[in-house]
Amino acid sequence: MKLTDFRFPSPVASLGRLLPSPLASAPLLLMLELARRRQWLVAPESLYGKTFAMQIEDLGLQLCFFCDQGKFKPQTQQADADVKLSATALDFFKLASGMEDADTLFFRRRLKMEGDTELGIAVKYWIDASERPAWLTALANRLETA
Repeated sequence: MKLTDFRFPSPVASLGRLLPSPLASAPLLLMLELARRRQWLVAPESLYGKTFAMQIEDLGLQLCFFCDQGKFKPQTQQADADVKLSATALDFFKLASGMEDADTLFFRRRLKMEGDTELGIAVKYWIDASERPAWLTALANRLETA
Protein backbone atom coordinates (compact mmCIF):
# COMPACT_ATOMS: atom_id res chain seq x y z
CA MET A 1 0.00 0.00 0.00
CA LYS A 2 1.26 3.44 -0.91
CA LEU A 3 1.32 6.12 1.76
CA THR A 4 -1.04 8.25 -0.32
CA ASP A 5 -3.69 5.53 -0.03
CA PHE A 6 -3.43 5.21 3.76
CA ARG A 7 -6.62 5.46 5.77
CA PHE A 8 -7.21 4.41 9.35
CA PRO A 9 -9.44 1.31 9.57
CA SER A 10 -13.18 1.91 9.98
CA PRO A 11 -13.32 0.71 13.63
CA VAL A 12 -11.09 3.70 14.49
CA ALA A 13 -13.69 6.07 13.02
CA SER A 14 -16.41 4.33 15.05
CA LEU A 15 -14.45 5.04 18.23
CA GLY A 16 -13.66 8.59 17.18
CA ARG A 17 -17.34 9.42 16.74
CA LEU A 18 -17.85 8.66 20.43
CA LEU A 19 -15.52 11.48 21.53
CA PRO A 20 -17.18 14.80 22.34
CA SER A 21 -15.98 17.56 20.01
CA PRO A 22 -14.33 19.71 22.74
CA LEU A 23 -12.26 16.72 23.87
CA ALA A 24 -11.37 15.71 20.31
CA SER A 25 -10.44 19.31 19.46
CA ALA A 26 -8.08 19.79 22.44
CA PRO A 27 -4.88 18.41 20.81
CA LEU A 28 -5.39 20.51 17.67
CA LEU A 29 -6.05 23.64 19.72
CA LEU A 30 -2.90 23.01 21.77
CA MET A 31 -0.86 22.69 18.55
CA LEU A 32 -2.42 25.84 17.11
CA GLU A 33 -1.67 27.77 20.31
CA LEU A 34 1.93 26.55 20.33
CA ALA A 35 2.31 27.53 16.67
CA ARG A 36 0.79 30.94 17.42
CA ARG A 37 3.12 31.57 20.37
CA ARG A 38 6.15 30.61 18.27
CA GLN A 39 4.78 32.83 15.48
CA TRP A 40 4.67 29.96 13.00
CA LEU A 41 0.97 30.56 12.51
CA VAL A 42 -0.43 34.07 12.94
CA ALA A 43 -4.13 34.28 12.13
CA PRO A 44 -5.13 37.12 9.81
CA GLU A 45 -7.90 39.45 10.97
CA SER A 46 -10.26 37.97 8.37
CA LEU A 47 -10.47 34.88 10.62
CA TYR A 48 -11.38 36.79 13.80
CA GLY A 49 -14.78 35.80 15.15
CA LYS A 50 -15.17 32.94 12.65
CA THR A 51 -16.05 29.37 13.53
CA PHE A 52 -14.44 26.32 11.97
CA ALA A 53 -15.12 22.61 11.77
CA MET A 54 -12.66 19.98 10.63
CA GLN A 55 -14.00 16.53 9.86
CA ILE A 56 -11.20 13.96 9.96
CA GLU A 57 -13.05 11.29 8.05
CA ASP A 58 -10.98 8.20 8.76
CA LEU A 59 -10.68 9.01 12.49
CA GLY A 60 -14.36 9.88 12.88
CA LEU A 61 -13.43 13.16 14.56
CA GLN A 62 -15.27 16.46 14.32
CA LEU A 63 -13.04 19.30 15.54
CA CYS A 64 -14.86 22.57 16.22
CA PHE A 65 -13.25 25.86 17.22
CA PHE A 66 -13.34 29.60 16.66
CA CYS A 67 -10.82 32.39 16.27
CA ASP A 68 -10.90 34.97 19.05
CA GLN A 69 -8.59 37.88 18.19
CA GLY A 70 -6.00 35.52 16.69
CA LYS A 71 -6.29 32.82 19.35
CA PHE A 72 -8.07 29.57 18.56
CA LYS A 73 -10.52 28.43 21.22
CA PRO A 74 -12.91 25.49 21.54
CA GLN A 75 -16.40 25.95 20.20
CA THR A 76 -18.55 25.21 23.23
CA GLN A 77 -22.01 25.59 21.72
CA GLN A 78 -23.30 23.52 18.83
CA ALA A 79 -23.64 25.95 15.96
CA ASP A 80 -23.02 25.72 12.26
CA ALA A 81 -19.41 26.52 11.44
CA ASP A 82 -18.63 29.35 9.05
CA VAL A 83 -16.44 26.92 7.13
CA LYS A 84 -16.07 23.15 7.33
CA LEU A 85 -13.12 21.22 5.92
CA SER A 86 -13.25 17.44 5.49
CA ALA A 87 -10.36 15.11 4.64
CA THR A 88 -8.46 12.11 5.94
CA ALA A 89 -5.83 12.44 8.67
CA LEU A 90 -3.04 11.95 6.14
CA ASP A 91 -4.43 14.62 3.81
CA PHE A 92 -4.68 17.12 6.69
CA PHE A 93 -1.06 16.27 7.57
CA LYS A 94 -0.02 16.85 3.96
CA LEU A 95 -1.76 20.21 4.02
CA ALA A 96 -0.22 21.25 7.35
CA SER A 97 3.29 20.13 6.38
CA GLY A 98 3.24 21.64 2.91
CA MET A 99 3.57 18.26 1.16
CA GLU A 100 0.48 19.21 -0.85
CA ASP A 101 -1.38 22.47 -1.18
CA ALA A 102 -5.09 22.95 -0.63
CA ASP A 103 -5.83 23.41 -4.35
CA THR A 104 -4.24 20.07 -5.25
CA LEU A 105 -6.15 18.23 -2.52
CA PHE A 106 -9.39 20.02 -3.42
CA PHE A 107 -9.19 19.26 -7.14
CA ARG A 108 -8.32 15.63 -6.43
CA ARG A 109 -11.48 15.55 -4.27
CA ARG A 110 -9.47 14.69 -1.18
CA LEU A 111 -10.30 17.95 0.61
CA LYS A 112 -13.91 19.07 0.82
CA MET A 113 -15.05 22.53 1.83
CA GLU A 114 -18.52 23.66 2.89
CA GLY A 115 -19.86 26.99 4.05
CA ASP A 116 -18.37 30.42 3.46
CA THR A 117 -16.29 29.95 0.30
CA GLU A 118 -14.55 33.32 0.67
CA LEU A 119 -13.47 32.39 4.19
CA GLY A 120 -12.33 28.98 2.96
CA ILE A 121 -10.14 30.65 0.33
CA ALA A 122 -8.71 33.01 2.98
CA VAL A 123 -7.85 29.98 5.14
CA LYS A 124 -6.24 28.29 2.12
CA TYR A 125 -4.03 31.29 1.37
CA TRP A 126 -3.14 31.64 5.05
CA ILE A 127 -2.08 27.98 5.34
CA ASP A 128 -0.15 28.07 2.05
CA ALA A 129 1.71 31.25 3.09
CA SER A 130 2.56 30.08 6.62
CA GLU A 131 6.11 29.05 7.34
CA ARG A 132 6.47 25.47 8.52
CA PRO A 133 8.79 24.58 11.40
CA ALA A 134 11.89 22.62 10.38
CA TRP A 135 10.86 19.49 12.31
CA LEU A 136 7.53 19.31 10.44
CA THR A 137 9.23 19.69 7.07
CA ALA A 138 11.78 17.01 8.02
CA LEU A 139 8.99 14.63 9.09
CA ALA A 140 7.12 15.24 5.83
CA ASN A 141 10.30 14.56 3.83
CA ARG A 142 10.86 11.29 5.70
CA LEU A 143 7.32 10.14 5.05
CA GLU A 144 7.56 11.10 1.39
CA THR A 145 10.71 9.04 0.87
CA ALA A 146 9.46 6.06 2.88
